[in-house]
Amino acid sequence: MASNRLLMLSVVAIFLPAMAMATDYIVGDDSGWTINFDYQAWAKDKVFYVGDKLVFQYPKGYHNVFKVNGTAFKNCDIPPTNQALSSGNDTVVLNTPGRKWYICGVSNHCSAYAQKLFITVQYQYGWAPAPTPQILQVSQPWAPTPAPTPSSPSTPAPTPSVPDTIVTDPWASSPITSSPPLPTPIAPSWPPAPSLPTTPAPTPEPWAPTTLSVPETTVTDPWAPAPAPWAPSPISSPPSLPTPTAPSWPPAPSPYPWI
Repeated sequence: MASNRLLMLSVVAIFLPAMAMATDYIVGDDSGWTINFDYQAWAKDKVFYVGDKLVFQYPKGYHNVFKVNGTAFKNCDIPPTNQALSSGNDTVVLNTPGRKWYICGVSNHCSAYAQKLFITVQYQYGWAPAPTPQILQVSQPWAPTPAPTPSSPSTPAPTPSVPDTIVTDPWASSPITSSPPLPTPIAPSWPPAPSLPTTPAPTPEPWAPTTLSVPETTVTDPWAPAPAPWAPSPISSPPSLPTPTAPSWPPAPSPYPWI
């Protein structure tokens, strides 16, 4: 209960000076709300705060006041008639900060005669809006003390690495694995082949006859005339071929040893 009273007193203390110091502005001063008047120049040197009032004074039935947005202000779009202020002495309280736009919706007073007003409303003395009241929690003496929350370590735990797995379809054929290399064949250690005995050449027997080669001799007769010097040279006979020599084989043994 005491906290609620304190909160209410603080709110009143904040907004009461602003409400007491609120200003009433007669739009256009002595000219009032009319056509062919520069309202932007009129509002240029004024600062509008939350709580101030705008008073639009004009002959009733000749003008009215519409509160519009920025697009309607620029294009002079007229809202529905039931939204107009038309008493001739209309007071608008500036309850919220921000931009405000006002136009006249009679005939073409906005588009042709610039009967429109744009202002920016601020907080009183630049104050920020009141903070949202916080609810104070009063702990009871018999309430159990809440368990302390364990502080989380500053360093995050390392994320375990997950090995990459290859998912294969059950109907897919298994990959062909390469066969292991075959061992290099080793030549068998065979024993060396036995060498063949060498047969000596046959030796001729001492009793075998020996064939004597007799050179050929040409015998000329002493009485044969000499060849004439102009006669052609006789055709020489081709050289004689050597007489083949029979192999000296041992004679075959006689079938009759008694002879």
